[in-house]
Amino acid sequence: MEERKINKWQPLIYAGLLAAGVAGGFMLQGNKGGFTLTGNSKIDHVMSLINKEYVDTVDDERLAEIAIEQMLHDLDPHSNYIPAAELTAVNEQLQGNFEGIGVEFNLLNDTIFIATVLPEGPSEKAGIMPGDRIIKVNGETVAGVNISNNDVIKKLKGTKGTKVEVELKRTGMKGLLKYTIVRDRIPLKSVDIAYMINPTTGYLKVNSFAKDTYDELKAGLDKLKKEGMESLVLDLRGNPGGYLHAATMITSEFLGEGKLMVYTEGRNQKKKEYVTDRAGEFTEGKLVILVDEGSASASEIVSGAVQDWDRGIIVGRRSYGKGLVQESFNLSDGSAVRLTIARYYTPTGRSIQKPYDEGYDTYEAEVGERLKGGELDHPDSVKKNEKMVFKTPAGRKVYGGGGIYPDVFVPVDSAIHTELMTHIYRNGLATRLAYQYADNNRDALKKTYKDAQDFGKRFDFSSQLEGKLRQMLADAHITYSAAEFDASRKLIANQAKALIARQIYGKEAYYQVLNQGDVVFNTALKALAEYDAVLKGTAKTAMNRK
Repeated sequence: MEERKINKWQPLIYAGLLAAGVAGGFMLQGNKGGFTLTGNSKIDHVMSLINKEYVDTVDDERLAEIAIEQMLHDLDPHSNYIPAAELTAVNEQLQGNFEGIGVEFNLLNDTIFIATVLPEGPSEKAGIMPGDRIIKVNGETVAGVNISNNDVIKKLKGTKGTKVEVELKRTGMKGLLKYTIVRDRIPLKSVDIAYMINPTTGYLKVNSFAKDTYDELKAGLDKLKKEGMESLVLDLRGNPGGYLHAATMITSEFLGEGKLMVYTEGRNQKKKEYVTDRAGEFTEGKLVILVDEGSASASEIVSGAVQDWDRGIIVGRRSYGKGLVQESFNLSDGSAVRLTIARYYTPTGRSIQKPYDEGYDTYEAEVGERLKGGELDHPDSVKKNEKMVFKTPAGRKVYGGGGIYPDVFVPVDSAIHTELMTHIYRNGLATRLAYQYADNNRDALKKTYKDAQDFGKRFDFSSQLEGKLRQMLADAHITYSAAEFDASRKLIANQAKALIARQIYGKEAYYQVLNQGDVVFNTALKALAEYDAVLKGTAKTAMNRK
């Protein structure tokens, strides 16, 4: 078997989490451009007939796009067409930067509410603060006019070096404050946080595998090791994927030298193996990776390699199951086609791609069907392909054909299923409650609690916010039973506290507080306590492998 070192070209794997509302996926193996259609195909003949004979005038470009989209749609769920107008936005997420003013916002009560001001960005330099509400942009009123998220982005984003004038309302200040912000290139961080849970256990949250993700993760690992980390919880939940290069570089930090991490193979693509060319910097400590149905593609490469080499424990629920590889072909009009060219396989040889032979709609609905079938609630409802069983070096059974199966199963929080929680999410009540409370009590909260973790442990939701939430529900004419509220109270409290912490202590504080009440996170800490037994498959908390 030919071994191949980590290549420096930038392939890309990105999952199409269609059921979760995430954009379709692709793997970029370099861009090939300048492609044009020949004039001899059936498509061209039909287009010619339409132009000559059809009763009305038609848009040739749009018809061509519809034809391309349908062709790719019928191939597989992840081959797709990206119009020129959308390609820049799609690529920004993976390049790890965009040009704008450097804020994260929510629309609350038809007003732009600044949730986060990115450190060292243009808005922070100008003096913008979390909790500020933007009333005007370049003299145009944007509050109370039913503005959309897309319209806000269009007004605030812009070319580096250009200026935008905002007028905003700040709690405790009279009148409007006027600021001029010079737009700049803004980094999109894919590592949300790296912090110590306790004196020996670190936590890293990775939200995507973008161009700079490895550098960010490496910096996080170095920071945690200096602070005494011996064990690591790597959170890949909800991570839809990204660059294959980032996935292999990150995986290499957890494995010894000469270890196969993943290989790709297709009808016209020779087998390519990705093998570690050195020992990683965290090859000995205990490692737990958190996954769920939103973890896909590059996330599955990392968790699959760690599981196949018995290097760590996977905790959570079955991952998405995206094992196809796409290549991007740039077309002459600035659009792109991303075409499936290969499949990827974990070190034991398993493909984790779930079936798509029943059509696009069935594939798109598959994650939702897991909930209906009870898989997200009970480990014995998890569907495993017994024809695709593989064994790790330690003799553990691992499965192909449908995602990465966790070593320790954690059911979804049943409170999420309640009708009350659906109303709270749909109406944005938890966000509104938290931001209003933080805005009105910012100084008092900073004086009462020394930091985010202290706030998370001591802040009492019931006495401070429960009455306000009930009033919001009444104002929105939302009815619920006492039992329903009791079932949802802990989840509501945890999310509201995390959102308040984000406003008072910064973006990283959100995860520090949220994790305190997170069942999957706390199960991971229990798994660390019986780490060796879980790896051997003898622990009481381990998923029963048949």
